[in-house]
Amino acid sequence: MEERLLIRATPAAKALAKRMGVSLLNVTGTGYKGRIHKEDVASWNFQGKIHVSPLARRIAEEHNISLDGIRGSGHNSKIMKEDVLLLISDPVLKAKLTRDNFAEALEALRSPAPKVVKEIRPSSVAPVTSTTSAVEQTADTEKLPMSMMRKIIAKRMSESYFTIPSFIQTWEIDMTELLALRKKLMDPIMEKTEKKLTVTDLISFAVIKTLMKHKYINASLNPEATEITFHNYVNLGMAVGMDDGLLVPVVKGADKMSLSDLVVALKDVTARTFSKKLKPDEQAGSTFTISNLGMYGVDQFTAIINQPNAAILSVASTKETMVVRNGEAVIRPIMKMGLTSDHRIIDGLAAAKFMTDLKHLLENPLSLLI
Repeated sequence: MEERLLIRATPAAKALAKRMGVSLLNVTGTGYKGRIHKEDVASWNFQGKIHVSPLARRIAEEHNISLDGIRGSGHNSKIMKEDVLLLISDPVLKAKLTRDNFAEALEALRSPAPKVVKEIRPSSVAPVTSTTSAVEQTADTEKLPMSMMRKIIAKRMSESYFTIPSFIQTWEIDMTELLALRKKLMDPIMEKTEKKLTVTDLISFAVIKTLMKHKYINASLNPEATEITFHNYVNLGMAVGMDDGLLVPVVKGADKMSLSDLVVALKDVTARTFSKKLKPDEQAGSTFTISNLGMYGVDQFTAIINQPNAAILSVASTKETMVVRNGEAVIRPIMKMGLTSDHRIIDGLAAAKFMTDLKHLLENPLSLLI
């Protein structure tokens, strides 16, 4: 009786709430004087629980995979079969579960491994080994089915590229002082952590410090593009490329870490990324991402935003470059950085202010230690 007196809701909203098991006490109405409509109940239900497809849930339960912290690739971030398969590191198991018929795949797992059979083909076609993910090969071409990881990467990158109106700013950083500081800190950091201090570690530390002063850069937009979330902390994503795909491990609470702590944390998540031992929640929740290809000699590139981040930093290689200093031509180690920003959240001026502060910090890095 009390709930009836306190809550104003349409009959359709009450019926939907009853069917979904949602208490109207938890739903905020958008109608006149707070009246709850059917859409309010449906919206709350999607926000208040993790949505998983039946097949994805069955695979997760069968193989004891935690879905906590996972943002799905389906509608309204629903977790799909492909998202769960991305969390499986065993290539044989993943290949078998990739098959469309899950019951058939489970049966195959209980059966002995299939024998390799070589098919006889005309002389113009190279022999093919018949396996679950067979490679179709001729004298001039080779066709390999997309792995589940690559399919998910393709889907998410396409969504980011085609749905986010982004812009790019490219900056040149004089790395003279940062490289000198790294040289001085190498031995102390090694002695304390038994880890090698890299340029990426120092850049990451500078990025974290700068992000705390620029809330729009360290923000995210909800899927409906109706609400901006400003993060008063930094969960740093670090893009890690492998032969079979790209993963983004996340160092959470990076803004609370010392330089030594960050060095250890970055080395830890990177090593476990390559060994495919990352936990699901260690790949989710980033507030900003860095993509560094400098170690591969890349002069300049543009990274695609890692949703739901508002921006991503592209770090290229450091090159000895002739520049003008005090009216004289001198050689300096110059590195190019690019900031890709979501124009729905970040304006050009906000991005420029962030990059100005980051450039200043990298070129005057002693303040990192204060």
